[in-house]
Amino acid sequence: MNCSTTVSPLSTTTEVDTRGLNCPIPVLKARRAAKTLMRGCTMLVRCTDPMAKIDIPHFARTDHHGVISSGEENGELWFLLRIGGA
Repeated sequence: MNCSTTVSPLSTTTEVDTRGLNCPIPVLKARRAAKTLMRGCTMLVRCTDPMAKIDIPHFARTDHHGVISSGEENGELWFLLRIGGA
C-alpha cells in the first residue's frame, strides 16, 4: 500500500481518471484504487458521468472515506477524497 502512485513524484495524491466511463465503472475503479492506498492518502477522481455527483460521495460514505472537496470544470466532475476518513 502506498500514497505516491501519481505521475508527479512530488504529489501524494493518486488520480483515478474515469472520464468517458458511465455508472458503475467510476465507482468500481475508485474503490479498486482506494484499496491499494493507506489510510490518510488522498485520491482525485475525475469523471464525466453526471451520476458521479451522487455515486462518488455515496461510495465515499459507505467505504468510510472523506470527501475533502469536489467541483465541476468544463463538463468534468472531480472529487478529492481522503482514504479512511475526513
